[in-house]
Amino acid sequence: MAEVRILIVEDESSVREMIAYTLSKAGFAPYHAENSKEAFNQIADNNPDLILLDWMLPEQSGIEIARRLRKDIKTKDIPIIMLTAKSEETDKVYGLESGIDDYITKPFSPKELIARIKSLMRRASTQTQDTVIEAGEISLDPSNHKVIVSGNLVNLGPKEYKLLHFFLTHQNRIYSRTQLLDYIWGQNNFVEERTIDVHILRLRKLININNINYIKTVRGAGYIFSIAD
Repeated sequence: MAEVRILIVEDESSVREMIAYTLSKAGFAPYHAENSKEAFNQIADNNPDLILLDWMLPEQSGIEIARRLRKDIKTKDIPIIMLTAKSEETDKVYGLESGIDDYITKPFSPKELIARIKSLMRRASTQTQDTVIEAGEISLDPSNHKVIVSGNLVNLGPKEYKLLHFFLTHQNRIYSRTQLLDYIWGQNNFVEERTIDVHILRLRKLININNINYIKTVRGAGYIFSIAD
């Protein structure tokens, strides 16, 4: 399974380091940012699977960052947990209405943090597990593994199907060959990186109908699935 990347947006170094240590110990891959500028740079570079976002930040608050993320098609579906000392119900409601998915009040224990992260990741996974996914002229039904492209049934191999499902549920985000290999074959695999290129090529031939290139190569970075030109 691909490593879960979690971005910590927190300006207090002691809190940030504690969270990073806790996440690493639990098997996650933590990245960090101290302000909104660093946060958006990290999001562009590392494509986080989840964001831990402090409410009180310099320059731009966590609430403002959350709103920006929810307005952008590339980041609108990233799960967000708000970290804050604000414990009033009105504050929690305000945060949830701003687009965050969960709320954890400081101080919190490492066990509570990990439990909330795992719970949110499960919810995010369940939402897409059996739902028909559509993008452009592609439709994928996870319940029966059927893939329809421009109204025609397409037969994909197991690896190509898994790749397509991954791309459809992670659109508009760049993934390296290593990240894709970890997802398809699992971590600690001994598969050559170029193997992913072969499967991408096969998948493109099957889904790129009507001159639409869904899977784009990003030179020096990897691949991105997007219905935009």
